Amino acid sequence: MPFIWENSFVKLKISEKKEKPYKCSNCDKDFSGKKNLAMHFKIHTGEKPYQCSICSKAFLYNTHLIIHLRTHSGEKPYECCQCGKAFSQNTTLARHMIIHTKKIPFQCRLCSKVYSRSDTLAQHFRIHTGKESYQCNICNKAFPLKTNLKVHLRTHSGEKPYKCSHCDKAFSQNATLVRHMLIHTRERPFECSYCGKVYSQSDTLAHHFRTHTEEKPYQCSHCGKAFSQNGSLARHMKIHTRKSPFQCRQCGKVFTDNSNLKKHMRTHMGKRSDQ
Repeated sequence: MPFIWENSFVKLKISEKKEKPYKCSNCDKDFSGKKNLAMHFKIHTGEKPYQCSICSKAFLYNTHLIIHLRTHSGEKPYECCQCGKAFSQNTTLARHMIIHTKKIPFQCRLCSKVYSRSDTLAQHFRIHTGKESYQCNICNKAFPLKTNLKVHLRTHSGEKPYKCSHCDKAFSQNATLVRHMLIHTRERPFECSYCGKVYSQSDTLAHHFRTHTEEKPYQCSHCGKAFSQNGSLARHMKIHTRKSPFQCRQCGKVFTDNSNLKKHMRTHMGKRSDQ
């Protein structure tokens, strides 16, 4: 019997701040317990103790193995109560439910970015308020989050604690390593809950998802026109600022984006072939 999602979203309690006395010697990340630190340290060592008995693929966490095994079994235990569509992961079902409910759990009112926890949203909001409480003691640059400062300090030290187990390439951030690993595994773990299309990056999925929801969170401050992607807004803004950085070397005509310049260049190539 599949699990039925009965509520739009699970009400999440704000977790109380806990002491984190256990520090990772590789990246200075803090943990509340020894077990959590030991599990985290496997990211640095490249150890993956949980192996799939069907294809031998290995994982750092047992939960990741359980999710992976569903790709072999085809099991989809999380079912939508609205349309009956089923999913292999609870998080994919949660994203899918937005289509029916149009409700987003914790959304930033300034940039429309969404979070599953209210405290994570509160941290994100500091980016907009300009509160920069964490300052670099080398260059005095300040950051709204402590994690931002930790990552920044590695630009001074050159430290790259996250190593790829396939090609020995190293990175200053774990998130960058995770994205890099997709080159080796060719995985596309981010699935659209509406049409089933898969992507290797979560931000690419977020852009695609807006084609279904028709959400346009990026609004022009000059004329009010809204866009689904930040890049589209940036290109549009050039109309107001009159910035046309892409110039044709043949005739000097200027364009607001590179794609229009490329289209224009074909007109010159056509003229040369006619001569």
